[in-house]
Formats: sequence, C-alpha cells, structure tokens
Amino acid sequence: MGSEGPRSVRINVTGFKKFQGVDQNPTEIIVNKLKEYVESIGTPARVNLGICKVLETAANGAISELYKVLESGIPTNSDNEIVVWLHLGLNSGLLRFAIERQAINEATFCCPDELGWQPQQYPIIPGDGGISRNRKTCFSVEAIVEFMNKKGFDTMISYDAGRFVCNFVYYHSLVFAERKGYKSLFVHLPTFSRVDQETQMQFVVALFEAIASNCLISTALV
Repeated sequence: MGSEGPRSVRINVTGFKKFQGVDQNPTEIIVNKLKEYVESIGTPARVNLGICKVLETAANGAISELYKVLESGIPTNSDNEIVVWLHLGLNSGLLRFAIERQAINEATFCCPDELGWQPQQYPIIPGDGGISRNRKTCFSVEAIVEFMNKKGFDTMISYDAGRFVCNFVYYHSLVFAERKGYKSLFVHLPTFSRVDQETQMQFVVALFEAIASNCLISTALV
C-alpha cells in the first residue's frame, strides 16, 4: 500500500569556507545565496529547503560543530518528510559537476586544514573498520547523473571524494545518516572560472529536483 498523505523532501545544504590556496570558496557563496535565490525562482515541487550552513574547512577540530549542524537539520516531526543532507565541496581541477558515490574511512591531508591538522592514513572513525573501509550513499547516483545531464548540466559519477575535509565530512554524514534515518549526498563543484556562478546556482536547484525524484520514487511502494 502507498504511504498516507503527500511525501515531501527536506534538503539541508552545506558548503565550506576558505582553505589553503582558495581564498574564496564558491560553495560558501552558493550556500549563502541559496535561500534568496530559491525564493526568487521558486522551490521545486515537493522540496522544502531546510538549513543552509557553511562549515569551517576543518576536520577533527570542528567535528562537534559538524554533528550539531547535522542534528539540527532533522526535525522531530518528520514522519511524512524525507530528510536529506546535501554537502557541496570544491574540486578546482574539475571541468564539470561530480556526484560522489562513496566516502573512505581515511584522512590523509595534502595540506593542513584551517585548524592546522594534517593527518596521514588516519581512520576517520577508528571504530568503523580500517582506512580501506568505505560507505556508499543510498541514492542512485546513476539516476541523478542521468537526470542532471538531461537538464543540460555536464555531470559525472565520482568514486573518490579525495582524502581531505570533503571526504571527512561525507564519511561522518553517511554514518550519522544510517543511525538517524536520513539520506546523505556529496557533490563536488568546479570553480566559477570553469562554470559560472549563475549556472552553478541553477545546477543546485535542478539537483534538488533530482534528489526529490530519487527519494520519492524509492518510497512510492512503501
């Protein structure tokens, strides 16, 4: 039998502040402008935009703040609402958008994070297996990529979110998602010099549609 009442999807979004070599992170600009942008063009059907939060580009030193943010995005009365955390990060080497399938339980930072931490082959969650352990998103990344490409955005699947703070946050979010019953997805964006800001804003809103479609199809027969 179908579920009672209309289903909707609450999408919470994070970006990152500056980090070494990047004085102005495009994801910080996008996340800070997102609510106003969505209000100006309209929210996609069955999507509620929740928290928009910019995170410090730091790992262990900012982990308590990360969990406060993740917890705050889960409403207590969400029985008829699917909760999603969408994490946006920058990959300056990209020419297109990358949907991250998984995170790896390894922190090996090529440079110190913004609080000065630079781990090497460090398990992100020591009690969750070794550094080769991976956790995958429950989303169909193939379906999301297909949806986005049909919308005209050059999008690909990525199997490696790196070993820096992006991967660190994604791994924690995936573990927390499993525990709390929400969904998590990480997407890497290119620089504005490669794909302009307006196109990237349009991409994120279209991504909301793709996420909602993916969520609602997967629960249609529940």
